[in-house]
Amino acid sequence: MTQTKDGHSKNFTPYTPKKGEEYMNEAQRAHFKAMLMNWRSELMQEVDRTVNHMKDEAANFPDPADRATQEEEFSLELRTRDRERKLIRKIDQTMERIKQDDYGYCDACGIEIGIKRLEARPTAELCIDCKTLAEIKEKQEKG
Repeated sequence: MTQTKDGHSKNFTPYTPKKGEEYMNEAQRAHFKAMLMNWRSELMQEVDRTVNHMKDEAANFPDPADRATQEEEFSLELRTRDRERKLIRKIDQTMERIKQDDYGYCDACGIEIGIKRLEARPTAELCIDCKTLAEIKEKQEKG
């Protein structure tokens, strides 16, 4: 199972638009909704695994080095889960955009984000041009 940059699996068949097909039609929205639901489900399973792992592995090691190692491991897992929790929230917001028929269009300029970009990053809210400009501005502000 391969994963995208965001970490969701690519165990789906990419959407192939038919010639003359309307952008963000019912079939496309259904495709992305299914992709997002699957991704969300995978993230929720990871959260459950972490909780169970931390319960099972929690031990009061007498050796301070062992305790420190375990605490660092748990800290890393919790940071990862926090990122995933934020991603779940973003997936939920994206699902709402699909429901509101506002999915697939750039928040900044209103043009189509594009099927291929959405396949790679289904939670994208900006077209590639607006995203690039936003990243350039961010770099300039940071110095």
